[in-house]
Amino acid sequence: MTAAQNAFFVLVTLAVALGVSLASIAYFRRVTLPRPAVGAFNGNDMVIMMGFVVVLPFLYLSLPGWLLPPVLGLTLAGGLAVGYGPVVRRGAVRWSLIAGLLVADWLTARSADDDPTHATPYWLVNSLVIMLMAVGAANLNAQGGLKLRHVSRFALALAIYDLFFATVVPLTQKLFDAVQGYAFAPSAGLRIGEFGAVVGMGDLLVYALFTTVAYKAYGRQGLVLALCLVAVFGALAPTLAPVTVEALTGHLPKIVPAQIFFGPAAFVGYLVLRRSGPERRMADVRPPARLAPADGELPAHEELETAGPRTRP
Repeated sequence: MTAAQNAFFVLVTLAVALGVSLASIAYFRRVTLPRPAVGAFNGNDMVIMMGFVVVLPFLYLSLPGWLLPPVLGLTLAGGLAVGYGPVVRRGAVRWSLIAGLLVADWLTARSADDDPTHATPYWLVNSLVIMLMAVGAANLNAQGGLKLRHVSRFALALAIYDLFFATVVPLTQKLFDAVQGYAFAPSAGLRIGEFGAVVGMGDLLVYALFTTVAYKAYGRQGLVLALCLVAVFGALAPTLAPVTVEALTGHLPKIVPAQIFFGPAAFVGYLVLRRSGPERRMADVRPPARLAPADGELPAHEELETAGPRTRP
């Protein structure tokens, strides 16, 4: 990897990781999702999510190539419909926009002369779809009651999972190779000629989820710490690690899982933040009902921006 290629890799990864995190915060501040019918999300939901993380790669690898895009496309369509229902309330308009995005993704993948993984239009459209999916899913969990301790433990479990399946059992690389070149590949990034950078949807979801829940739980203090962790351990460390290994050993690793850096950092970040006091709940930062503020009171979105951690009796 040349110096220019490495610089491109670092900058694009940093932009995508921070971009999805900031977009999730913007969504959180402006959009209120309905309360989940099953009650608040908790640690049990993280166990279920971890189960999906373990099972889905084997499912994707077992599917024939012709079936993989429809399955991925339907998954994305369902996720986008749920996450952006409050944004585009008219069902016909919402589904038209989702269909337009997915059709554009499919067409740019099909129109590539040889390999979609080297087609810039495909990466622009596919990255938009995947980042929108990560933002919606992160807010669904954050506004549904998920706490920072749950997210940090989930990130730490992912770090162990990724380390095992990247070094002992090469499942991560197989999955990456299997989904690349298809429409709706669960990754975002950019390729221009010999320059390329790709970030998995799972990593983007963890960055957006950790940042949003940290912001909900500890206000600006949580936001600043989370963005620093995403930048350093979610983007810079994973992109600079291959170059460092190559310089030391002469061998360039094919893949370096980002969560082996970010997972432990996120857990330590949670331990630091919890010293500020208990986590705020969704009801603490945004009233359940949108009522007109009384004289002297701040609207919900302004209260969220100015309030710090609160101690509950």
